[in-house]
Parts: sequence; C-alpha cells; structure tokens
Amino acid sequence: MAINRAQVAKQLLPGLNAIFGLEYGAIDDEHKPLFEIENSDRAFEEEVLMTGFGDAPVKSEGAAVQYDTAEESWTARYTHNTVALAFAVTEEAMEDNLYDTFAKIRAKALARAMATSKQTTAANIFNNGFNTGAAYQGGDGKPLFASDHPTIGGTDQNNTTTAADLSESAVETMVIAIQKIKDDRGIFVGSNPVSLHISPTDQFTADVILNSPGVTGSANNDINAVRNMGVIPKGYFVNHRFTDADAWFVKTDVPNGTKMFIRAALATKMEPDFDTGNLRFKARERYSFGWSDWRGFFGNTGSG
Repeated sequence: MAINRAQVAKQLLPGLNAIFGLEYGAIDDEHKPLFEIENSDRAFEEEVLMTGFGDAPVKSEGAAVQYDTAEESWTARYTHNTVALAFAVTEEAMEDNLYDTFAKIRAKALARAMATSKQTTAANIFNNGFNTGAAYQGGDGKPLFASDHPTIGGTDQNNTTTAADLSESAVETMVIAIQKIKDDRGIFVGSNPVSLHISPTDQFTADVILNSPGVTGSANNDINAVRNMGVIPKGYFVNHRFTDADAWFVKTDVPNGTKMFIRAALATKMEPDFDTGNLRFKARERYSFGWSDWRGFFGNTGSG
C-alpha cells in the first residue's frame, strides 16, 4: 500500500513548524568489533576445521619413525540472508507535499530500518551464544559458548568461565583460561585476549576495571594487574543490542572465529510505477553472521 495524501495531511499545508521522528541518532556498526568481515561471491560459504598433529614422540635409536595423520573435522556454513524493505508514495502525495518529507524517509528512516536489522542479527549471535537449541549450534554441534566443545583428540574443551558478574577477578580468571586454550590435538595455541564486549549496564564497571591504577574496590596499595599488564589491549566495546545485561564476552586473537560475510552490499533503488504513478523506494542487502572457531571468543553469562 502506498503512502497517500490522507496519511501526510499536515505536510500538505503551510505553517507546519517541524516534522520530528526522523532526526534521531543511530547506533550502527557495533558489529564491526565483534566479527571478522569478508566478502562472498556465492550463495553460502563453508569453513572446515583441519586438525594438525599431536606431540612428537621420542624415537629410539634404530626404531621406525612414528606416523601421524591430519584430517578434516567439522564444517561451519554461512548461508546468506536477503534483507530488504520498501515503501511507495502516491503521485499526488509527492506533488502536494511541501516539506520534502519523502526524501528524508528514504535517506534516514529506510537506512535506520536496514541498519537496526543488521545490528540485531549480529548481536543475536551472542544473545543466543549459550542456547543449546539446534538452531544455534555451530559446526561442532555445540553453541558458541560451551563447556564441552568436542575435539578429535577426545578431550572436550571449554570457552566459558564460572558464572560471575563482570569484575577484576572475573576478568583475570578468563584471561588465564584463554591463555590455556589448546587445539584439537591438545597443543597450546598461544592465544591471548584482545577486547572486552559488554552491554551498556556494565560500561562503568568495565572502565573502572581497565583503567584504575589500583585494585578496584580496595584500599590497599596493590596495582591493578589487568591494567598494568595490558591484558585487554583494545579495551572494551559496548553493544546496545546485547539482551542479557549481566553477560560479558572477551575476544581472543585466534583467527577465523566470529565472521560476517557480505554477499551484496546495501543498495537503494527508486522507480516509478507506470500504471499508478506511485514512486517506489527499496533498500536491499545480503549477508550472513556466524562463527567457525569457537576459540575466537570466551563468554560468561554473569550471575543473574
């Protein structure tokens, strides 16, 4: 249905002081610190885990060398979604509108709608990160954050820490866990934390933890080791679409963790309809969000 003159009656008459509701600020691009972003030229992308070798054993003099094998394990698939929105305006409404409203709708309202869909989709990878439902499982059959990620070596691995609200000690515990990550054959991967990701509720706590010179909430003279050692080098990022106020996440330097693939960048189109004279506006893009290697992030549900 096209927007007609009855729906914009005030904008057809002189004397209107302001049209509000289209000038709000935007909270966009919060997905960028969370995901590696790549382009795609196909309907879906797949990434497969290739396991390496185990520890090299000692070879006795004169004995035959021991052989090992490397093989493909599970596969992560990214299937791109098409996201689109359109609106139409009658020819008469375009002719009689005195305030250029439809140009603002096209430029701002349509852009805001497309952006919020993208940001919500991105944040939901984390909002559902502990959900064990089949829809939220990765290539290994587990959610992004789990205590029992299976490995080819037979020992389950963990990228969560004991539920606790964000605090200096909780961050220290997670940093240690990250530095102990192993690959599928039980070899340390040499991982380190990169950045902290939180809801708006935790932004003040995060700033205190990462920037206070002394131990937070203490009257002694001990240094704040988290700040002093620089173990979270890129600081913290607030995501306004995280739905759990207590949950918090730490990104690691392990590659091929969470990813966004762009199949078709955001594009807008405008065209008239010959029969009705209506002017139609459309925005469209294609992308996918997901994760390949769970070692790219650690998560904590918080105590709530």
